[in-house]
Amino acid sequence: MPAATRCAPHRSVWLLALALALPAAAAGPEAPASAPASKSAAHAVKAATPRQQLKSEAAGLALATTTVEAISEAQMEMAGRVLTGLADCEFKQRINVTPIAGQPGHFKVDHKGKQYRMVPQETGTGAVRLEDRVAGVMWLQIPVKSMLMNVKIGQRMVDGCQHAAQRAASTAVAAAGSGLGIVATGAARSASATQ
Repeated sequence: MPAATRCAPHRSVWLLALALALPAAAAGPEAPASAPASKSAAHAVKAATPRQQLKSEAAGLALATTTVEAISEAQMEMAGRVLTGLADCEFKQRINVTPIAGQPGHFKVDHKGKQYRMVPQETGTGAVRLEDRVAGVMWLQIPVKSMLMNVKIGQRMVDGCQHAAQRAASTAVAAAGSGLGIVATGAARSASATQ
């Protein structure tokens, strides 16, 4: 048998095997490529899920704190002393304090485009103190001024804020010449010596 004839059956088997292998080879790379892609997509979902869960938990905690936080009778009494409306502050900044509709004792404090949801906290000094525990921000109101503080880092965000009532109180104190009732020891002695 000539060599060409002897190779023909092998060639046809080889061609048949090649023909059968081509569709499998064409499908083969897609299948493994899609399998790792689906694994990496599943892995990406798993990697994002804990992060999303943390964000959801934080949002849920913030929502629970703002909606469920009970206001005591003393806090409600203090809420009646909160000065609402616009306050002019140092460096031409402004703060707006408004009660939140439908939530007695809750206030919204706006500063530089940010809004803080605050509730009164009891103090031993008689100062009015509103606090957003989630954001770590406090609004402190005394008779002649108010200030906004970041309590997490212990720093004032804005100071020298005055509502109309505080401006009137400050003017009255200045006109009376009595200051805030704080007198230096040396000044008190010289004042009593001249009397």
